Amino acid sequence: MVQREIRMKIILATGIYPPAIGGPATYSKKLADRLTRSSHDVIVVTYGNKVETEKWKVENVLLGLPILRWWKYSKKLKEVGKNADVVYAFSSISCGIPIILSRLRCKRILRLGGDFFWERYTAMGGKKGLREWYRSSRWQLAVSSWLLNKFDHVVFSTDFQQQIYKDAYKNLPKNSVIENALALDQVVPMEQHFLKKQLRLLFVGRFVNFKNIPLLIEAVAQIPDAYLTLVGSGPQDDALRKQTERLELTTRVQFVAPLRGKEKFEIFGKHDLLVIPSLTDISPNTALEARSVGLPALLTEETGLSEHLRSGIVIADLSTPQKITEEINRIREGYNFVSEAASKKIEGRSWEEVSKDTEDLFATICV
Repeated sequence: MVQREIRMKIILATGIYPPAIGGPATYSKKLADRLTRSSHDVIVVTYGNKVETEKWKVENVLLGLPILRWWKYSKKLKEVGKNADVVYAFSSISCGIPIILSRLRCKRILRLGGDFFWERYTAMGGKKGLREWYRSSRWQLAVSSWLLNKFDHVVFSTDFQQQIYKDAYKNLPKNSVIENALALDQVVPMEQHFLKKQLRLLFVGRFVNFKNIPLLIEAVAQIPDAYLTLVGSGPQDDALRKQTERLELTTRVQFVAPLRGKEKFEIFGKHDLLVIPSLTDISPNTALEARSVGLPALLTEETGLSEHLRSGIVIADLSTPQKITEEINRIREGYNFVSEAASKKIEGRSWEEVSKDTEDLFATICV
């Protein structure tokens, strides 16, 4: 058992931080809170406007052209990172490069919840999932390998992504898995869903290419009595609205701005099925949030979701509109069985557990 009584100076390097919305923003703030409670000296470095300082320091770097902002970020790291024990980065590029430029002499740890180069590939129209893309990439692997090996340790959020990297990189740094927190407090009551006359489908997430939302809209066009709510925002927003108009689905596809907290959980209760047809979805927390209140989910087979969390979630090949349509109709036919499975309680994972695992890792590496 690792002794965690050591007081450390910890730099959390993130690209975004609340009030910005996103995984790294939530993660860095929650982790900063728990690490501070454990008497560690925590400093968060982030891009964006100045934010109100809490029990820990939050240092901001204004956005600008990539090279300029990386240099400014590296200067901020030098400024606050003197005598630091560890710097924990939440992005391989926007935080990783400044860490390299800063030449901080502390231990460097990189947390990967996504994949920068693959996401850029999909943003440019690429259609391969993460696993398939890694089998065909070459120069990106060389660049990524150089970057990864500037860190002492890499933390993955899933076994799924860790295994892909182990297969792809011959000289991957020491690595481990620290699963994300899964806060499943009952914001609204858990209940079994029953089909109404109309089929109410839901998507919640960022409007980006790898989420494959256009295929879902095309599938809805093939199911005359299906209605779809798209909750989120992102660079694909205009294209999705134009697609909806082109397919004459404006009365059956509704767009809703991003929701948080109770409002997000309440919208789960107004729908019959959450559909996530991503090319790859490494950590599909939205599917688990839906499950926590009894909403069945249909999820891409290219996922990092752990086996013990898959009950009540249908995993399938959703690579074409036809396959999405077939799976939705199949779930519809056996809906009572699927919704009963989705109404059974699943175990969450607290931020205290995440913080403990992280502290143990830091203490081990910094010894």
